[in-house]
Amino acid sequence: MSKQFHDKALINGCWVGAKSNKIFEVSNPATDEIVASVPDMDESDTEDAIRAASTAFLSWKNTTGRERAQLLRAWFDLIISKQNEISELMTIENGKPIKEALGEVMFGSDFIEFYAEEARRIHGEIISSPIKSKEMFVVRRPVGVVGMLTPWNFPAAMITRKVASALAAGCTCVIKPAEDTPLTAILLAALAQEVGFPPGVINVVTCSRDNAPGVGHKLCYSPDVAAISFTGSTATGKILYKQCASTVKRVSLELGGNAPFIIFESADLDNAIIGAITAKFRNNGQTCVSVNRFLVHESLHDQFITKLTEAMSKFVIGNGIDETTVLGPLINKSQFSKVSSMVKDAVSKGAKVVIGGEPHPLGKTYYKPTLLTNVNSSMQCYKEEVFGPVVLVKSFKTEEEVIQIANETRSGLIGYFYSKDLTQIWRVAKELEFGMIGINEGLISCTDAPFGGIKESGFGREGSKHGLDEYTYLKYICLGNLS
Repeated sequence: MSKQFHDKALINGCWVGAKSNKIFEVSNPATDEIVASVPDMDESDTEDAIRAASTAFLSWKNTTGRERAQLLRAWFDLIISKQNEISELMTIENGKPIKEALGEVMFGSDFIEFYAEEARRIHGEIISSPIKSKEMFVVRRPVGVVGMLTPWNFPAAMITRKVASALAAGCTCVIKPAEDTPLTAILLAALAQEVGFPPGVINVVTCSRDNAPGVGHKLCYSPDVAAISFTGSTATGKILYKQCASTVKRVSLELGGNAPFIIFESADLDNAIIGAITAKFRNNGQTCVSVNRFLVHESLHDQFITKLTEAMSKFVIGNGIDETTVLGPLINKSQFSKVSSMVKDAVSKGAKVVIGGEPHPLGKTYYKPTLLTNVNSSMQCYKEEVFGPVVLVKSFKTEEEVIQIANETRSGLIGYFYSKDLTQIWRVAKELEFGMIGINEGLISCTDAPFGGIKESGFGREGSKHGLDEYTYLKYICLGNLS
């Protein structure tokens, strides 16, 4: 790929380096080659970005919904025209297969189109007054500057989903992309600048892993930042939540999961296999909605193992740029070590390796797709999100038993189950303690539906009309002495 992207950060409409002149390298996980070097910014640079966003907010908040919609629509159109360039860059810095990257660009751009339409529909209400001399109104107003901390697993969609709704609401933003994948964020910001978003409305602060805590601290503690939106680990989310208490910020957290995938006795097993592959292996298992625990009725357990093992054995592993690749590398050495350690821990505690269970011969951060049976709750991979291509399978006897097993987690992002029994479907959907439920379906995320979890998977919703709630507040206006 020829260099067609910026390698600077964006503050107040200018492409700038870090004040310290420090940089950090971005590498391709499939080859270990250095792709680019970008600014390693710190608290001082972040303060500049916050100041720029605060200044821009003074005018941006007073734009009309129609004006914001036109800019968002233009951004969407430009992204669609550049979809191949964006997806290729994403694959190079993230490692995901090029077809998945292209799918993410289309998925991510959908949020911009959706909120371009919603920008004109941020309505208030008129309240019937109990007093004749008064009229009562409620209007929605933008909260202000929003700090956005985004993950590496969806370098485009996690930015567009947050930014589009915030901009539609009339907010400005400071984006801190993940250190593994800053280039996609920079390119998206460059395209937004190209269509005419005013300086300071969108700012991108890049930094290394070493500087990330300081940048996050500045965003959370700054009195000029009205809200924080974070997608990432539960541990980091708790730190940010605590820091935001100092200024009582609006906070939206989309954190880790421990998703169950239940296959009941009445399930269509072939459809369940298709759903299992989709829900588990997208982005090599590195998604917050990836299945962590497969809970299979004892009558279907052996068939499920046989069919899924056969499907997994056919996966093509390799560089995501190759269009035949199904699974690319894990994002970095840290993630590779985590997955390897979890598998070793499970085996040491009695898990049986049906397929995989070790690094791939390609080396680097490639790991073989793995299926483990005889798993139990003492294993690290059972209790924590794996974020890798590792399938854990456990059998169950009764509906009551499996609901208890599924809910035995502090996470509550998403749960899946397959059944043909209509009464069971409704019963189980209500009993599962998760913010989202996929029934006979392994891919449920879409622009029009609210995305988010409960318990330690966070709070707040992204996508749908409810995504605007995170970036607006209700203002009650009472007009008196009218009689």
